[in-house]
Amino acid sequence: MATATKTTKTKTTTKRKKKTTTKKNLVIVESPAKAKTIEKYLGRNYRVVASVGHIRDLKKSSMSIDFDNNYEPQYINIRGKGPLINDLKKEAKKAKNVFLASDPDREGEAISWHLAHILDLDPKAKNRVVFNEITKDAVKNAFVDPREIDMNLVDAQQARRVLDRIVGYSISPILWKKVKKGLSAGRVQSVALKLIIDRENEIKAFKPEEYWTIDGTFKKGTRKFNASFYGLDGKKHKLQTNDDVKEVLARIKGDDFNVDKVEKKERRRNAPLPYTTSSLQQDAANKINFRTRKTMMVAQQLYEGISLGKSGTQGLITYMRTDSTRISPVAQNDAANFITERFGEKYSKHGSRVKNSASAQDAHEAIRPSNVQQTPESIAKYLDKDQLKLYTLIWNRFVASQMTAAVFDTMKVTLSQNGVIFTANGSQVKFDGYLAVYNDSDKNKMLPDMKEGDTVKKVTTQPEQHFTQPPARYSEATLIKTLEENGVGRPSTYAPTLETIQKRYYVTLSAKRFEPTELGEIVNSLIVEFFPDIVDVAFTAEMETKLDEVELGKEQWQKVIDRFYKPFEKELEKAESEMEKIQIKDEPAGFDCDVCGSPMVIKLGRYGKFYACSNFPECHNTKAITKEIGVTCPLCHKGQVIERKTKRNRIFYGCDRYPECEFTSWDKPVGRDCPKSGDFLVEKKVRGGGKQVICSNEKCDYKEEVVK
Repeated sequence: MATATKTTKTKTTTKRKKKTTTKKNLVIVESPAKAKTIEKYLGRNYRVVASVGHIRDLKKSSMSIDFDNNYEPQYINIRGKGPLINDLKKEAKKAKNVFLASDPDREGEAISWHLAHILDLDPKAKNRVVFNEITKDAVKNAFVDPREIDMNLVDAQQARRVLDRIVGYSISPILWKKVKKGLSAGRVQSVALKLIIDRENEIKAFKPEEYWTIDGTFKKGTRKFNASFYGLDGKKHKLQTNDDVKEVLARIKGDDFNVDKVEKKERRRNAPLPYTTSSLQQDAANKINFRTRKTMMVAQQLYEGISLGKSGTQGLITYMRTDSTRISPVAQNDAANFITERFGEKYSKHGSRVKNSASAQDAHEAIRPSNVQQTPESIAKYLDKDQLKLYTLIWNRFVASQMTAAVFDTMKVTLSQNGVIFTANGSQVKFDGYLAVYNDSDKNKMLPDMKEGDTVKKVTTQPEQHFTQPPARYSEATLIKTLEENGVGRPSTYAPTLETIQKRYYVTLSAKRFEPTELGEIVNSLIVEFFPDIVDVAFTAEMETKLDEVELGKEQWQKVIDRFYKPFEKELEKAESEMEKIQIKDEPAGFDCDVCGSPMVIKLGRYGKFYACSNFPECHNTKAITKEIGVTCPLCHKGQVIERKTKRNRIFYGCDRYPECEFTSWDKPVGRDCPKSGDFLVEKKVRGGGKQVICSNEKCDYKEEVVK
């Protein structure tokens, strides 16, 4: 009989642990690239997301300012950002804390304020986090002591936004009615345009004057040196005609000149200050050939973070929108240690202080490398060529700014014979100081050793005729410098301002210089006549000062706007009633339409002039205005190379058979092939106004001499 075995199942109760999710802190920045970098620094208790710039703004379709309610801005959520806003709300709802970490300027403060409104955050909460550089220490330290949103900064941004909206949305519709659609006016852009046109008028009115120089070559012993004619009988004398030159040369009898005076001095040249936004834009244009827009775009990349291999992503420079030249004590100390280690103690000027201009936002530092130990050479492999060029410029300038002055031995010699005076100047670096990093000095040109009473020999005299030159047209760099010197606009406004006046076809860039168009001159003349304050440099600078006082809490922003708007409103009424409609006449093109046979005309469009059929709207035929350069296309060998323009009015060269042939080149082909590689040769502009013919193949080093 089988025995039945009873199996007793023992019930074991396992207590299921409730899955508890630790709430994370939410950090909101503007840029996705910045979000990635910061999240790595803060660790797993933080989630970092991006607002992708502003999430609220004034409507594009209307003024959006309530003039009857103390100029209250009427903000709306930016179209297309609904899903992003919903995501931000969800993230904020489940977060332990919400921190607002937008950029450390007025615009960034306003973004944080708008985020606080959208996410229903306590406006008095200490949730605003600010850092001037995106490095691990700077970011972590910023979270130790968050602050409230600074309403003075927000009000300063609102004041500028409202003022610019009033000017732009009031004047632009008048220009549409009286001139043509698509035009615009602006508080800073109108001043920039007037500066360009005033300069053009100076050039047109300029009358050249003749003058002469006499350069001489002299010899002391076996060493030759150069000297220039100074004057006659102990006084400075101008040479205005060839007869003046003949009179001077007639007085020179023989080759012996007496050394009358030798002045030897020691001259010190201090290092340049570290970069502000505008000085960086100017140097980038002059030294590495960057347009203003490109400079700011590349600087943004360096600020937000670059992947440095195993070291991870790091922000390489401090915030790039600043008008301060201040350097933090920590950065000064780091630079002093680096300079001492690399160059020696005598090269370091540890602890130097820089006085900022009255309008500078001293909460910021100058633009500098986040870590001075990251030399351009040490991180070059992680940067593209544009990033490396700009980083090198910033690194060199910062390190130089923390180094001692360069010392020069200078020598001035006065030579004479029979009352004819020549002078010669020479200098030699005695101690290179900051020039060891940032060489902005001329080459040494020391004179041979001389003393009073010595005799030197004249070798040659070379008279040369000259004519006085008109002032040069503005380049991007010189226009920015002029705007800054006059207190017009702020660092963040320069790049978009220059872009706008080109987009509107008010100016074109010719040989990297601004040249006003007929349309620009028409618009400027109307604004000067009916809105003189808008284009008055002193008035605009004074307005900037008042807006800065809002930021300091010294002025109420609505009162600043009100003082501007009351007289401006009367100017608007006058312009509406008295400004006459201007008809921009079409020019005959000189040939007929190949579609309908009607005469073609030259019209003025958004991007400049173009050919169009006079039978419009019945015939829609249009053609781009092109300029042949007399060179056969080096790609298809059938078409002609023509000069064309981008939408930003930058000249490039392409085949007239496009789209059948897609040949394009930024540099002008010269119609010859390279004797080394066989590729086509191009003409390249070089510094100093010359041109050089080089091979279009970057791997080929063929070059021809520079032609002035």
